[in-house]
Amino acid sequence: MELGIGIGWRPEIADEVEALTGIDWVEAVAENLCGDHLPDSLLRLRERGVTVVPHGVALGLGGADRPDPDRLAGLAARAELLGTPLVTEHIAFVRAGGPLTASPRLEAGHLLPVPRTWDALNVLCENVRIAQDSLPVPLALENIAALITWPDEELTEGQFLAELVERTGVRLLIDVANLHTNHVNLGQDPAKALDELPVEAIAYVHVAGGVEKNGVWHDTHAHPVSAPVLEVLAELRSRVDPPGVLLERDDAFPPAGELAGELNAIRATLRKAAPSVDPGPGRAAQRKAAPVPVPAGARDRTAVAQTALLSALVAGTPAPEGFDHRRLRVQSRALAAKRADVVAKVAPELPEILGDGYRAAFLAYAGSRPMSGGYRRDALDFAEHVLIAGGPADPAARRRLTYWWQDRAGARPPRRTTRLVRAARAVLVGK
Repeated sequence: MELGIGIGWRPEIADEVEALTGIDWVEAVAENLCGDHLPDSLLRLRERGVTVVPHGVALGLGGADRPDPDRLAGLAARAELLGTPLVTEHIAFVRAGGPLTASPRLEAGHLLPVPRTWDALNVLCENVRIAQDSLPVPLALENIAALITWPDEELTEGQFLAELVERTGVRLLIDVANLHTNHVNLGQDPAKALDELPVEAIAYVHVAGGVEKNGVWHDTHAHPVSAPVLEVLAELRSRVDPPGVLLERDDAFPPAGELAGELNAIRATLRKAAPSVDPGPGRAAQRKAAPVPVPAGARDRTAVAQTALLSALVAGTPAPEGFDHRRLRVQSRALAAKRADVVAKVAPELPEILGDGYRAAFLAYAGSRPMSGGYRRDALDFAEHVLIAGGPADPAARRRLTYWWQDRAGARPPRRTTRLVRAARAVLVGK
């Protein structure tokens, strides 16, 4: 399956993507698409013969729980709607807690690294097979960027991916920007990872930009692609001709001319790095080993470890033994900042109502209130938190926030928060 050169489709740059020349395919975040209809821009692209691949971010296949059937059904519906040749997700966990640990459910709102242990690999492989059986098209999984690493890992990244492919037959989505990120942050050699992983399993490649701050590389998808990332792409191209390469951009979108320039730099890198005698894409048939049963207790052990880590990151509990405390603080701050940014996007009225105080108020809230649902739920919970605390100080802003919360909270059984807000509204209306 040859995809060619593509770009991540985002609503903010839909017009620019449609206007770009030489685009063979696009990738859209699956959770941002409805299951029963498509945005007009994607419909027009499909009518032109442009392939659209849904890219999931919320399955959490690396988590201790089995994949959620409703999330799988939603991803399958989007695959059917798009007529796509494959769907993609991540080798990551995004939530923890719940029944396996008899603790509250925690949401990361971010892709977190899976420990490269045999326990975690066994759990991941079973989750992948469940997903494969639920999807109408092949699945490819992406390596992620990380600020932190697990102590006492038993496999390198390349070994972990090779075992995953061997056991499940899953395809790989290799993000060369993530390999660079892990090189800067964790000292992992991209060339070694490429040497160890089965390049014949690559479905396509991601290229994205980031920025280095205080010795830590942040995979922002909001900066131009850097030379070191293109060097990793060249390393990969020297080993295999990838079926597709895609430019990702998720924020701080530049003009169309700059996007075109980055795509041209990707094309030039691929041409220059191609070996004189091209080995081709290495489309050898993939062997799929017999399923390995998940050992007794593996899910429980994985659940306990992931819950302890996520709780330290989002709930301020003590750091698990063996982790770099400084890196955990960096990751924790990054998660809170991302929550603030995404909530501001899904609920733009909140920063409008709260003004310059929005960010400080949200970060203070995030420090004591872990996310337990999606970002829209987080926005409502934040508004409740502000109102219960007696804010905002300005009566007009408090009135607007009260109305905003009540309009979106929906019918719910009365509870302390509801009574407080209703009382506040009665007082405000009476003024």
